[in-house]
Amino acid sequence: MSNIQDTLTRIAEANSWDQRIARIRLIPLHHGTNEHPGIYAEIARLLYVPHLAADFAYIHENHFYGRDYFEQVYADAFAATEGFTKVTEPELASALGNSPRTLLVFRTLTGLTKGEFAHATIMAAEPTGLSPLSPNKVDAMERNGTATTAEQARVAAKTLCQIIDGSLFGVPPGGLVSKQAKPDTENGWTSVRLFASGGVPFSLFLHQRHYGGAFRQVLDATSTKRGDLIEDTVEALFRENGVPYIRTGSHNQVEIANRFEVRVTPSPDFVVFDKSDTLRAILECKGTNDGGTARDKALRFAKLRAESNRLGGIPLIAVLGGIGWARVNDALGPVIRDTDGRVFTLSTLSAMLEVTPFPSLIGLEPAPMRGATI
Repeated sequence: MSNIQDTLTRIAEANSWDQRIARIRLIPLHHGTNEHPGIYAEIARLLYVPHLAADFAYIHENHFYGRDYFEQVYADAFAATEGFTKVTEPELASALGNSPRTLLVFRTLTGLTKGEFAHATIMAAEPTGLSPLSPNKVDAMERNGTATTAEQARVAAKTLCQIIDGSLFGVPPGGLVSKQAKPDTENGWTSVRLFASGGVPFSLFLHQRHYGGAFRQVLDATSTKRGDLIEDTVEALFRENGVPYIRTGSHNQVEIANRFEVRVTPSPDFVVFDKSDTLRAILECKGTNDGGTARDKALRFAKLRAESNRLGGIPLIAVLGGIGWARVNDALGPVIRDTDGRVFTLSTLSAMLEVTPFPSLIGLEPAPMRGATI
């Protein structure tokens, strides 16, 4: 039996990823099972945690949610209403008809999402026989300023007026507070004009961020981009280096099973193969900034490890993101165990190409449908 510190030192001093992997694979031979969790956790802490990115510190850029776009539209709304003094239903309808994008400013005043505002137009329009706005129409007006009919502008204006004056939804039942009971609309358009002319105290601005959640809208709007960030980066690396791969999805599970005999469901995020269509590696991407979620996601790698063994020891590779993986004892440590240390982050991803089997796959001529999501 080896000394634990000696094992850790040998692994840390490995002069290549392949050598590190080989030494990690020796842990079960040199140590009793009761020592394994602590060893894998310490390897995680020493060699992998430092490369985890605090991706919670960033957001994807989105023009629609950018300050420049909103200020342009706000300037239009301010001018069209003469500082929110001309806000009767006909005046708002005129402003919206001339500049449909200004709906973004007026809807933001109400505190409603696009879907909620669209539903509110049903309540305002139907009693007068008008047609409500769909969520897609609301989005098209705000985002692109698409042509808006006089009736559509009138419906939006009617809805806004009834929300701001408190007549659309009525008095909330006990224990509930109207979304209009916020500083900029608590006294209707009077409050709007007050803040539009005098500004918002910094403490109030910060309170609203605390109350509503900083960056919540843009984070929700870019959730798909954030969810696909790791997979997109892996795919770009494979494409740039001519590595044959398939990025899996819900639509190609059967093909992956039939073509490569992969039976685990769902299939791993990527399968990597050679010119003879022989499976050479399976790769799974997982990102999270929550330790508990990382622990739950780690269980997926145990399942993939079993499939890797069933397939004859095909290398299992993990690409992880987010500080949730800093939880080493029951999250990152087990992933290192199940992948034999083949764990990469966005900052170490290029080093993955140095690990078997990638050196022999770089630059292979892509076959039909390779390098594509099928």
